Amino acid sequence: MVKNSFISLIPQEEKEENRGSVEFQVFSFTNKIRRLTSHLELHRKDYLSQRGLRKILGKRQRLLAYLSKKNRVRYNKLIGQLDIREPKTR
Repeated sequence: MVKNSFISLIPQEEKEENRGSVEFQVFSFTNKIRRLTSHLELHRKDYLSQRGLRKILGKRQRLLAYLSKKNRVRYNKLIGQLDIREPKTR
């Protein structure tokens, strides 16, 4: 498996303090999602990993929905940093 360079947007000091914050949880789920996606590109029939990926995607989606309801500014900043969604245009 090829090693990927994962994101480190959160400084080391903040990682120690805010491991329970929504931003840190979304950040760690995003790293897991990217790692599993690269794994599944090589191993297409790994159905247990596909199931795990779907579970993590659901958790991240629920956390992002919570954050968008509670604090829209933090949500937009996090989405911009992680580059995980395209902005909706109306």
